[in-house]
Parts: sequence; structure tokens; C-alpha cells
Amino acid sequence: MTHLFAMATFAFVLSATPGPVNVLALASGLNHGLFRSLPFVFGATAGFTALLYMIGLLGAELVEGVPVLMQVMKVLGTAYILYMGMKLYRAKTELTQCEAITPRFYQGVILQWMNPKAWIACLSGIAAFVSGADGHMLIVFCTVYFAVCFVGIALWAGLGRWGQRVIKQASHLDLLNKIMGLTLIGLAGYLLFI
Repeated sequence: MTHLFAMATFAFVLSATPGPVNVLALASGLNHGLFRSLPFVFGATAGFTALLYMIGLLGAELVEGVPVLMQVMKVLGTAYILYMGMKLYRAKTELTQCEAITPRFYQGVILQWMNPKAWIACLSGIAAFVSGADGHMLIVFCTVYFAVCFVGIALWAGLGRWGQRVIKQASHLDLLNKIMGLTLIGLAGYLLFI
């Protein structure tokens, strides 16, 4: 039981801390509400869990053995995060009809696969909780991570939904979209250099 608790704690800390996926979940919740943000939340959760499973099957040795793979993923991921940040920054907003991006299921999947933070989380999680070729433990870890990851990302979308009640002017929503867009752009720059 303590092993499951350790897995869940690890998953929650990495899923609920700020990152590109959570910033987009917050922006989506703020602009479109929790319900319309759920496809992105499911996509990000499924994308991360699939990546975790793949790394668990292939082993961290493959990723470590081909260092150019991580470099390519870092550049592609940074470019995608930068693109999403610029799109959010330039979004035109009205309180009744928001034109800001509505992240979709497939965007959640893609963002996780292009997110260097997700790759690092997967590699460290597999190293910490799945020993060798233990297929059963990999399934358990992926299952725990799926449930906890969904909650962690959904909390950000819910926080955005709560923000809808506070924001009463379109100019405030515009400002928040610009701040979140700049945050994503800054995260892209940071991820490029870690």
C-alpha cells in the first residue's frame, strides 16, 4: 500500500505542478469552462499515460542510448509549446463569445508527447517505480498515473472555471490570456535550456 501511495504522490506532484499542459488547461477553463475543457484534459492524460507505457516497455535505455532523440523531442516540443503560447497571446476575447483557442483531445495528446517535462517525468517514474521488465508493475503504475494525472490537470481547468466568476470585463480576460500566453512562451524558452 505504501508503494501505491508513493506512486500516487509522485504522479500528483508532477501532474499538478505548473507546466505547459496545466497552463493550457487553466486558459481553457477560464475561456470555456470545465466541461468544454474535459476533452483536452482527457487527451493530455491519455497522451501522458501512453508515453509512460511506451517508455516502460522500451526501457529508459533506448532513450538514454539515443541522446539525439531527447534533443529532437526538446526542440519539437519547445516549438509546439511556443506555437500554443503565441496563439493564446493573440486570441481575441469577448465575455460572451471567446475566440481564444479551445484545446482539443488530440492537442492534449500531442502536447504531452512533445513536452520535455513529460519525458523527464516518465523516465524518472519508470526508474523509481518499475523494476526491470516487470509488466505487472508497469500496468499498475500507468493506471495510478492515469487517475492522478486526470485529477491534477482537471484541477487547473477547474481553477480557470472559477476565474470566470471573478472576471467581469473582456479586457481582464484579454490580459489573463496574454499573461498565460507569455507564460507558455517563457516555459518553452526554459524547457529548451534544461
